[in-house]
Amino acid sequence: MTKKMLALTLGLSGAALAAALVLPAVAQESLLPEGFGKPADTPAPRPAPTPSPTPAPSSTAAPKGGQSGATTLAPSTVATLDSGDTDTGDEASDGEEGTSGQLKYDLPPGARRLLTRVGPLTPETGGMAPDAFGVRGQYAAAIMRSMRGQVASRWGQILLRRALASAIDTPDTISGADLAADRAGLLLRLGESTTARMIVQSVDYDRATPRLVATAQQTYLANADPSGLCPYVPAGLAHGDEQSWRLAAAMCAGMSGEAGPAGWAIGRVRSSGKISNFDILLAERVLGATGAGRRSTTIEWDKVGRLTSWRFGLATATGIDIPAPLRATEAGSIRSWTVLAPMTPMGDRIAAAPYAASRGVLSSEAYVSLLSAASSEEEPPEALAAQTDLLRSAFSGANAADRYTAMAEYWSAGTGATARYAALVATARAAAALPTGADVGADPWQLLGSMLTAGYDNRAVQWVSKLSVGGHGWGIMAVGSPRPLTGVGAGSIGSFASDDDSAETLRSKFLLAGLAGLGRIDAGQASSAASDLGVDLGKQTRWTRAISEAAQRREPGMVALLAAAGMQGEWDKIPPYHLYHIVRALHDVGLDAEARMIAAEALVRV
Repeated sequence: MTKKMLALTLGLSGAALAAALVLPAVAQESLLPEGFGKPADTPAPRPAPTPSPTPAPSSTAAPKGGQSGATTLAPSTVATLDSGDTDTGDEASDGEEGTSGQLKYDLPPGARRLLTRVGPLTPETGGMAPDAFGVRGQYAAAIMRSMRGQVASRWGQILLRRALASAIDTPDTISGADLAADRAGLLLRLGESTTARMIVQSVDYDRATPRLVATAQQTYLANADPSGLCPYVPAGLAHGDEQSWRLAAAMCAGMSGEAGPAGWAIGRVRSSGKISNFDILLAERVLGATGAGRRSTTIEWDKVGRLTSWRFGLATATGIDIPAPLRATEAGSIRSWTVLAPMTPMGDRIAAAPYAASRGVLSSEAYVSLLSAASSEEEPPEALAAQTDLLRSAFSGANAADRYTAMAEYWSAGTGATARYAALVATARAAAALPTGADVGADPWQLLGSMLTAGYDNRAVQWVSKLSVGGHGWGIMAVGSPRPLTGVGAGSIGSFASDDDSAETLRSKFLLAGLAGLGRIDAGQASSAASDLGVDLGKQTRWTRAISEAAQRREPGMVALLAAAGMQGEWDKIPPYHLYHIVRALHDVGLDAEARMIAAEALVRV
C-alpha cells in the first residue's frame, strides 16, 4: 500500500481509530501472541503455487486452573450485494487460479506463510494442538459450511472460536486456503468478525483461492474496512462477483488518489443495472471520503428492505447511521459485528451488546468496559445511566449486602432471556468477589450462574456448603464444580426435579445428562433417574456416532466443532442426549473445564 493510499485510508476511518484509542478496554481482548504478524525468524522458501482456502476466526484460551475464559462470528461469503447469506464459492483448483498473474507481493520471502499450518493461536498462546482436527479436512469443512451460526451455549461458542483460531495442520484432502475460508466464514456467521479477519490474514493474499477471496470480501465488510478489499481486487474481478468487485476496485482507486479510474468503474457498474443504486451510492460515499468522488452523496434508507454485509460495512466505515427499523431486523451476526466495530455509534453498540455478551462474542470484562464507556459520555440515556449505577453498586457497594442487593436488582431489570443472561455475564467478577458470609438467600443460583459465565468455578465451589441438596444452585454446582459433590444419585436428582419449573422438566434432564457425561453418577443410578424422567441418553444418531468417534481419535478440535453443531438454535430445543454426548466427548479429550461450564450453563439458561 502506498503512503498516499494509507493516508487516505486513515482519513476514511479516522472515527474508528479515535474510538479505538479512546476506548481501548471496550474491544474484545486480543487473542494473538505479542509480536504476531512480524516476519518469521527463519526465512522460509516460497512454496510452489498452490490454491489456498479461506481463513477462520479466533478464540480465547481454555479455562485453566478452574477458571474459564470467553471468546468471540459473522456470515460467510456472499455472492451478490443483495445477499446476506453465505456462499462457499468455487472449489479450490490446482495452481493459483484464486489469484491474478498481475498481483504484486511486497513481502520478503522470509515473511511468507505456508499453507500447511494456518491460524494465529498456538498451544503456548491458548490454542489447540496442530492435529486437533485430525486428517479429514473436507469433512470438517463440510460441517463448518452446514452450520447456521447460532450456538445455544455461550461456552460452546467460546470453545469453537478457540478451535477455529488455532494454528492447525492442513489435511492432505483440502487446500489450506479453502479450509481457512470455511473457518473464517463460520466465524463470521457466529459474529466473530475480528477473529475471522485474523484467519483471513493468516493466508498471504496472493495464495487466496476463489473461496477465500469471496470470504475475505465479507470479512473486511464485517469489520467496516473497505481498504482491506484492495489486495483481493484482481482475483475478485477474475473469479468473484464481477459487479461488487468493480465497486471495490473503484473504492481502492479512490484511496490511491486515482479519481479517473474510480469514476469509470462506478459508471460501468451503474450502467450494467445489476446492482441497486443504493449500494452504488454507498461506494461513492467511500470515494467522497477519500476526496476522489462526490462529497455530497445523499444516502436515503427509505426503500432499503434489509441490512446486508455490504450496507453494514460501507455505512459504518463512512459514519452513516443505520435506521433503527432496519437494525431491528438485522441478523444476529451483524449485531455482534456492530459491537466489535469501534466506529459504530455507541447507542447501536449498547443495544447489540447483550446479545453479543450472551453468545460469548464479548467477555465479561469487555462487556462491563463497554457499558462503562457508554455511561461516561455526555448525557447518556436515562435507562443506561440507571443500569450502570446498579452495576457500579454491584462492584463497589459499601458492604456485601448492598452489593448483592444491587446485583439481584440488576439481574431482574432486563427484559427477555438474552438480557437476563447478559446481566449475569456483566456481574461475574462482582459475584466472585462477594464473601461467602454474605446473606444471599436460601438458593443463590443466579450468583453461582454469574460466576460460572466467566469461569470462576474455584470461587463458586466455596458456596457449596451453604446449598441445599436438590436446589437449583446445588444442581448448577453438581456439574460445574471442579470436583464431584458427595451424595449425588437418583434420589437427589428426583429432589431437584420436584422443584423444577422448566418446560417438561428439561432442566432436570440436563442435570442428569451433565452428571452422566462427566461420569459423576454411576450407571445404575443414572438408569434409574433416566427412567423416572422419561429420557433416553443412549440414543444413537449419525451425529452422536461422529462426536464419539472424534473423541476416541483424540481430536479436540473436531469434538468442539461437532459439539457446536449439536447445539445450534436455543437451549429449549437441544435434546438432553445431545448435551450428554457433548459433555462426555469433551471430558474424554481433556476439555473437562469446558464440559463443566457448558453443562452448568444449560441449568442456568432453561
